Amino acid sequence: MSPKTTNTSSSAPLLTMRNVHIKGLSDETWVDIINGVDLDLNRGEVLGLIGESGAGKSTLGLAAMGFCRDGCKITDGSIEFDGLDLLSQSRQQLRQLRGRRIAYVAQSAAASFNPAHRLIDQFCEAPLKHDVMARSEAETYATSLYERMNLPDPDEFGLRYPHEVSGGQLQRAMTAMALSCRPDLIIFDEPTTALDVTTQIEVLAAIRDIVKQFNTAAIYISHDLAVVAQMADTIKVLLKGDEVEQATTAKMLKSPKEDYTKSLWAVREYARAEQPLVTGQQPVIEITNVTAGYSPRQDILKDVSFAIHKRRTVAVVGESGSGKSTTARVITGLLEPRMGSVSFAGAPLPANYQDRTRDQLRHVQMIYQMADTALNPKLRIRDLIARPAAMYLGLSGRALEDRVRDLLRMIEMEPDQYIDRLPSELSGGQKQRIGIARAIAAEPGFIICDEVTSALDQLVAEGILKLLDRLQSELDLSYMFITHDLATVRAIADEVVVMKDGNVVEQGPKSEMFVPPHHAYTELLLGSVPEMDPKWLDRLLESRGADNIGDAAIARMK
Repeated sequence: MSPKTTNTSSSAPLLTMRNVHIKGLSDETWVDIINGVDLDLNRGEVLGLIGESGAGKSTLGLAAMGFCRDGCKITDGSIEFDGLDLLSQSRQQLRQLRGRRIAYVAQSAAASFNPAHRLIDQFCEAPLKHDVMARSEAETYATSLYERMNLPDPDEFGLRYPHEVSGGQLQRAMTAMALSCRPDLIIFDEPTTALDVTTQIEVLAAIRDIVKQFNTAAIYISHDLAVVAQMADTIKVLLKGDEVEQATTAKMLKSPKEDYTKSLWAVREYARAEQPLVTGQQPVIEITNVTAGYSPRQDILKDVSFAIHKRRTVAVVGESGSGKSTTARVITGLLEPRMGSVSFAGAPLPANYQDRTRDQLRHVQMIYQMADTALNPKLRIRDLIARPAAMYLGLSGRALEDRVRDLLRMIEMEPDQYIDRLPSELSGGQKQRIGIARAIAAEPGFIICDEVTSALDQLVAEGILKLLDRLQSELDLSYMFITHDLATVRAIADEVVVMKDGNVVEQGPKSEMFVPPHHAYTELLLGSVPEMDPKWLDRLLESRGADNIGDAAIARMK
């Protein structure tokens, strides 16, 4: 199977953007976001958009739908989709196009689904509204796509609510929903950010097959260069709203022209030294023989045990649904285990957080994957950071103000510049730093970092890892680092715990875990990390006998 299809027809491009300028409102001043970018995209082609946070990738992708976020406006240029001038279309005409002929897959699935409706109802909404197919046909199509996306129990999966599935499963469900009307153009905005490496392969293969089978055009936005290399025919590099360069994927990978592109291509080199294990001390956190689930009939965690010592980072890795986040819920007291216990510094923690003392609550904090959904959008930065400092430490007045300013300095953000901003006025990396400040405001001994770099580009993610490393040293912190990014594991972990289907299948020091022989499942994870080679996914699928995976499901979609 060829991974990509290039339209060699002489027909006009499906999407044409010329000299597009977009401005955004900041502090009552209009500032440039996109500065005269051009773009051509044919049916069946995939264009990769890359660049660091703030480059304008998502803004340009949304503009391809004739859409701008609140506080932004298209000030110049033209955007044509299949001969239609999108900038002259009425609101009603654009609504007829969006969802039906142009679809969008957002980065944050958790923020994109309606929590009050089942997944199947949300899938069927667009096909019914646009009169593409009947309800029964839409449900059958949904099941085919769920199966293709390797979602559990495809026939029943759609009956679940968004909160009843994992983040990776929800991201796949959103990709399926975007395909519900078989659109001509899909904008994929970091669609595999929340996915583990093995699931990512399945979704990437599915997207490639669907683009090929239906001759669909796609814009693929990502900060993961190795992923873009598997998906795109052409790569466009953006920096602060300017086009840096564009070339075919093979040419771009082999010989990028500009220094900025070369800096993006450089492999992340940051790796902290493994911290020594202090013997003779109680672990900061110890999980002992924990079995837990969300119903009496189904255990998600099965006899899980591991320990985290002072000033150490334990990375917990595994596929979506392996039990990583469920383990975090047990530690924080949000889910009571059916069996087993959790202790802090040798003292048992009550299973339910409501039974824990304020001091016990203070010592276990979390930094969440999606700062967009973790930070109250109506509160200013000073209030977001002040609340835990006031609640756990009893600070108020001038002392509280000084503490908030000190915390901002600790996360390398100038207080006078940021303290009165709203989360919407910050970049993704800045919002994640606020999440870190909010966690350390309680002066904890232990922090759960739940995929804290997965939504960030490589340059910003490296800055966050360095910040966490420095804070660990300065504040004597211990971390549980939930991640599917094995490059992050290599960068920051002291120990690694590998989970599958609720079981710990392997654990040990990082220095040993990346040296063969591995457990078969660990070997699968290590072998699923994308490489900067456009043929890597082809070779992997062929080696696993899966180069034609999903063809039967695709046939059922037609």
